[in-house]
Amino acid sequence: MNSLLNNIKSVSLVANTLAKNGGCVTRGLKSNLKIKWIRPPAIPCTDPSKTGDLESTVKTSPDELAFGYDKSEELKDAPDIVKKLFTLGQLPTAETKKLIREKFRDLVKRHDMDYRSPEATLAIMTSTIRHLQECQKTHPRNRKSKHFLKELNDKRKKYLTDLRRWDYKRFEWVLEKLNLVYHPYPEIWEKPTRKKSLRILTKEHCNEVRQGKLDVYRAELGAQQKNFFKEKAEKLAFIRSEEIACGLEPTITEEEIVAAQEKAAQLCK
Repeated sequence: MNSLLNNIKSVSLVANTLAKNGGCVTRGLKSNLKIKWIRPPAIPCTDPSKTGDLESTVKTSPDELAFGYDKSEELKDAPDIVKKLFTLGQLPTAETKKLIREKFRDLVKRHDMDYRSPEATLAIMTSTIRHLQECQKTHPRNRKSKHFLKELNDKRKKYLTDLRRWDYKRFEWVLEKLNLVYHPYPEIWEKPTRKKSLRILTKEHCNEVRQGKLDVYRAELGAQQKNFFKEKAEKLAFIRSEEIACGLEPTITEEEIVAAQEKAAQLCK
């Protein structure tokens, strides 16, 4: 009976321990190596560093005329106060967005009415993506805009992948004109985990320790080379003189002795 009660107490103690530790037993084993792993911060898929959007080369000013009005013959002779009514600063934001889109399209368009070529399509997508990225900075909780931005970015990446496969020179030209960086999909994507990262860091640490010891040993051997070559030249000269004194054909040439002496002199310098 007492043994049964002891077993019940031990089982309840283990259950309480598991509940405190979140369902797992911590063994308390810690590495003595000074390796610290910090989980990399999660970068949103809409971030410019991940989408490949660099600084935009298309700029606008509030005093600039809206798209279409710059070609108006009537506005050329109109007073300044009338021209100001058709500037971007006096018109809705949609006009600024439209002008930026047309400026992006002008960078790669084939003709004035080009809206459907791969280059023009990518330019229009890029202008919309950068506009939405600016909106996300001021309204980060706008989920609808964020989802649309992600879908549009994935669609542009698919278009870039197809253009890269069809015409690589045009692909590079479009990237240069639109100031983009192409990030291809990884062949194998793995989620960063603490266990695997610590194994990689430990392996690198062991390689550094091994390489450090090899460098110290190499430096030690290098310091011994001066005396080694000096002693080698003396022993070679002694062996050659003894062979000549005994009437034998010398097996060591003068060039070998001179080479050892020169090596010793070079190391002394």
